[in-house]
Amino acid sequence: MSIESIVDFATAPTEAEHYRPDPEKVRDGDPAQSVCNHYSSPCGQFSTGTWECVPGRWDVSYSEHEYCEILEGVSILHDDQGGSRDLVAGDRFVIPAGFVGSWEVIERTRKVYVIFEPLTS
Repeated sequence: MSIESIVDFATAPTEAEHYRPDPEKVRDGDPAQSVCNHYSSPCGQFSTGTWECVPGRWDVSYSEHEYCEILEGVSILHDDQGGSRDLVAGDRFVIPAGFVGSWEVIERTRKVYVIFEPLTS
């Protein structure tokens, strides 16, 4: 494998995909989102890229493990037990598979994500 196989987020020609959560999951606002998935492994279990969203809140249920690094903005991650965590630029964290709650964007948020999807049996 050559150096040309290295994926540089700054120069990757990845087209952004624009989407919204399922309307049944939206709790507040119109959380329009975009993602640039810069790399997916051949096995399909690993992917990484950048994501951004405008203000709104929607329900989440993670089947994957996700590492996040907030690049800009303010969000709040809520669990289904009433707990919450503020997320701001510079925060780095992992959301484990099995997490259920909601993601709330207060100020347009942009993050780097790294996802590992475990095999299901």
